[in-house]
Amino acid sequence: MFRLWGKMMKQNRLLKDMVYCDDSDRNRTRKVFSGLEEICLAFDLENPIWLESTIQEFQRHSKCRFNKDSFIEQIEFDYLEIEVIEEEYGNGEY
Repeated sequence: MFRLWGKMMKQNRLLKDMVYCDDSDRNRTRKVFSGLEEICLAFDLENPIWLESTIQEFQRHSKCRFNKDSFIEQIEFDYLEIEVIEEEYGNGEY
């Protein structure tokens, strides 16, 4: 099972959160993009732009933040954070 946690934050307070679950056999990248798309749909947001710094942060920590620079439209929150909270590989290992 793959689970991605999305959180919308403003002034260090949680405005909205959602956990996206995927148990398909797609690769990790496709699961992350699909999860981010579903989270944005649930939060009524456009999909953010992956900046180079965002990509590097996600690769290092399996977690990243999308701030106002990642969105084309103006946002009413400080950042959207996504984090992989569970990841099971094909052989049942985590």
